[in-house]
Amino acid sequence: MAKADISLRGRAYSVACAPGQETRIQKLSEQLNARVDQIAGAVGDIGEERLLLIAALALLDELDASRKAIPGVAETEKKVADVLSKAADRIEALAARIEDGH
Repeated sequence: MAKADISLRGRAYSVACAPGQETRIQKLSEQLNARVDQIAGAVGDIGEERLLLIAALALLDELDASRKAIPGVAETEKKVADVLSKAADRIEALAARIEDGH
């Protein structure tokens, strides 16, 4: 397991991650640090835990909104699952025919 060295609100952390993901984790931590600093500027210094909690909730809210903004994602996933299921049924039928022929 690899490790990414990050900094959040002036404190250094070493975070375990998949090999090759170190740079991505560092960039994500920079974005998180910027978001926490932005929140601290808006609400004042209310403590690290609360700032991180508010940042996490804000990011989850954005993620939820972006998922809802993409029309038909759930319907598309169902259609893909149906197509894959039908393809699997056809493959099984072909395999059964081949076995019966031998």
